[in-house]
Parts: sequence; structure tokens; C-alpha cells
Amino acid sequence: MNKRALITGITGQDGAYLAQLLLSKGYEVYGFASRRVNQTFDNLDYLGITNQVQIIFGDITDQASIIHAIRTSRPHEVYNLAAMSFVGLSWQEPIHTAQVDGLGPLYLLEAIRTFAPTAKMYQASTSEMYGNNWEDDLTQNETTAFRPRSPYGSAKVFAHHSTVNYRESFDLFSCCGILFNHESPIRGQEFVTRKVTQAVAKISKGLQDKLELGNLDARRDWGFAGDYVEAMWMMLQQDEPDDYVIATGETWSIKDLLDRAFFAVGIDDWSEYVVQNPLYMRPAEVPHLKGDPTKAKTKLGWEPKTSFGELIDMMVVADVKRL
Repeated sequence: MNKRALITGITGQDGAYLAQLLLSKGYEVYGFASRRVNQTFDNLDYLGITNQVQIIFGDITDQASIIHAIRTSRPHEVYNLAAMSFVGLSWQEPIHTAQVDGLGPLYLLEAIRTFAPTAKMYQASTSEMYGNNWEDDLTQNETTAFRPRSPYGSAKVFAHHSTVNYRESFDLFSCCGILFNHESPIRGQEFVTRKVTQAVAKISKGLQDKLELGNLDARRDWGFAGDYVEAMWMMLQQDEPDDYVIATGETWSIKDLLDRAFFAVGIDDWSEYVVQNPLYMRPAEVPHLKGDPTKAKTKLGWEPKTSFGELIDMMVVADVKRL
């Protein structure tokens, strides 16, 4: 019998790559998605899998529609990737962010506990939960305390602790993946990596003059989403549920990102094309995020396969091709 998986947020970057991975392993894949006017499935289309997944429409903040999705899919595994995931927007929509990213996972946990208690659940946690809290060597692991610096990070901390609580209180097989920044050619255009690679593609074709960005010195631990969804799956194949940091263990600045992206189109000096705009500065900046994936490497046998340079090259090439 094929395993059945329910993926919330299936139309997003991670949802699409995870669906592709699970389909390759013979799963029946159900996607939980918000119904919108003129709904599109661009990311699933990009990976060529739209017709291979079964979409269930609903709302992660609506308990009734979650229960319907659980009853319809009868999942062996549930991956909660639904979120308002753009950190910058969370200051403008803090209540919506709290409802979707904080309460949404709680509604899902309660539905699983009641209607599918044997299902295994993955919760998408995030490095943004750490905020400005790091150890002496500037790395964060599973024991580093959380100190979120955004409404997004705060909501994710609530969801993380809720997932751990249900695991400890009700013996649910529920895991949290604390994923550091992960990107791909189908990353949302509002995220800085895709904003850069798309602009670089347009600049190289003479279709754009300037690229406006915020803090150029912020450093992030960037990996490839296609590698990271494999870690999600691995967590739910273990004998015991646990939480894992998924990262590369390397950091790069926005300036490093610009160096690599512009170099990919043959431009050595990007300074004449890039302008800093205070509008893109966060109210509370997180200057440095670097994950320690030792536990994932040791217990899961997971390691990133794609280097930072390969990732940015892949994204630039894809955006050039789109033009």
C-alpha cells in the first residue's frame, strides 16, 4: 500500500519540492491550499507535477476545513508548510501572521490528535526563531534559546513549542525542522535572493537599471530547498520523533550574494547597479544566522548537496531563461 501524505502550503516553494520528492517515492500526495480568485499552481507547474497531486481547498485557520482535509486524505504523514513566510511583511500584518503561523499549526495538531493520532507530523520551524541569540562561535543549534525579532519569528516559536507539547503530552509523532534560509528558482520574488537573481537577469538584458535593497551586511546560512525537503522526509522515517536544525553551517552576506549573482552574467562590479533604500530595512534586524547541522548529519544521515555558488548560479540561469 502506498503511503499517503498531506502537505499544507503545497503551492509554495517547499511544498512543491516536497511533493516532487514524495511522488518519486511512490506516495499519494494531497495538497492543502487556500482557494483564491484566479488560483494558480505555478510552482507545481514548474516542476511538472500539478496533475499528480490531489488538491484539497481550505484554510489553515479554519478548524472545519482542516478536519475535512484530514478525513479526505487519511494521511500517514502530514507536513505543515503553510505560513505567512515573508518576515518583512509580518510587521505590517502581525495579527494575520500570528493566526496563520502560530494558531494554524495548533489547529492542525488538534485535528491530528483527534482524527489521525497515528499520523506523523512535520512542523516547519525557522532560524528566525533565534533572532539575535547565538553562541560564542556565532552558530545556533537545537539547544540555543529562542529570541525572535519579528512577529513572524514570535508566531513560529509558539507553533514550535505547541508541536513539542503535543509530542510530550499526547505521544504524537511530531517533529520540528528548524530550517535556515533555503532558496531555489521558484523562491517567491519578494525574498532577497530571488529579488537579486531576477533583477540581475533583467539588468543583463537591459530591462532594468537599478536594484534597491536594504542591509547589505546581513549574513545568512543559505541552502537549496530541494536538499532541505529531503531532511523533512527523513525526520518522519525515524523510530522516535525529534527536532533538527537543517543548515549548511556556512554564512554569506548580501554583498556575497550580489558578487555571485552578477558574476553569473559576466558583471564584475555591481556597485553602479545597486542602491540601498531605508524602506527595505527591518525595524529590528537579525544581522547573523548560522546553523549547526551536526545532529541532522549524525542521526538522519543528511547533508546539503548544493553549494552556495551552485544555488545562486541555478537561480540566475532560471531567471534569465524566463526572460
